[in-house]
Amino acid sequence: MTYRPTKRTALLLGLLVTTAALAQATDSKRLITIQGGPRGDLRTGPLTFVGNPVKATVSTLNIQAGGAVMSAPAGVQLIDAKGKRNADFTGDVVVTRGRLTAKGGKLAYSEATGQGIMTGTPSATFVPANKEDGDNVAIQATQMSLDVDNNVSTSTGSVSLTNGTQTGKADKLVFDEDKELAQLTGTPSLTRAAKGTQKELVISGTEVRARTKEKTLYVRGGVKLVQGTTTTTGDSVYYDDRKNVAYVVGNAVSIDSKTRVTLRAPASGYLEQRTDLARVRVLNSAYKIPTDQFKLRSEQ
Repeated sequence: MTYRPTKRTALLLGLLVTTAALAQATDSKRLITIQGGPRGDLRTGPLTFVGNPVKATVSTLNIQAGGAVMSAPAGVQLIDAKGKRNADFTGDVVVTRGRLTAKGGKLAYSEATGQGIMTGTPSATFVPANKEDGDNVAIQATQMSLDVDNNVSTSTGSVSLTNGTQTGKADKLVFDEDKELAQLTGTPSLTRAAKGTQKELVISGTEVRARTKEKTLYVRGGVKLVQGTTTTTGDSVYYDDRKNVAYVVGNAVSIDSKTRVTLRAPASGYLEQRTDLARVRVLNSAYKIPTDQFKLRSEQ
């Protein structure tokens, strides 16, 4: 008797083969290559690399460091650990990916997770594609994680982000290099330095999202804007730094502590705050913040 697979069985087999191929392709992106002749047992590991500097590549990441050690998980020989290996880099570690350059004292990379964790006072600089596109983005944190599956970095611990005259502070920062979009959470705030006749502006809320190229912000959750004697609060705000204007939506109230003037937007309206003119207006029409522009990769 000859077995003839049904169309349904053939389709399922095809899907299984395709899924396996995709998984293998994804795993291959995470495999790391370290240049040079290592010291150690090639079968069992660990392997020690030294150089001036040691160079390595994984996906789109290029790594340089004073030294590196490649090892396998406990109980696994290095020769059998492809896709599960760990690589630890030490001594003036420099990682580049496209327009991003990150530096730190240590980098621990895992093929299993595709994450490179940088410690030792890490910092990163992201350069715009063209000078006319704006300023460099500078990031400092206690720890910085670089994901090789996408062009996203996650920084945690006393995070600072500087973009021209804007400086953000937070406990956590997610930065998408492709979209040039930053998400700050954990008591975040953003300060726009005083310039010309404009006084310093401080914006805070539960979450801050910044488009670093366009210099626009979307802040939500207990929003507060403080500039000079004016304090404006609301549920959310859209701020355009280049146009010097902020639109405050939801329970929007502005109080001037000097003149004792209070402005309150109606439920159907919003407040417009001109940061260059030190002026706040009540508008009765609805304003819709363009939140789609601030969606993270995971939210698409």
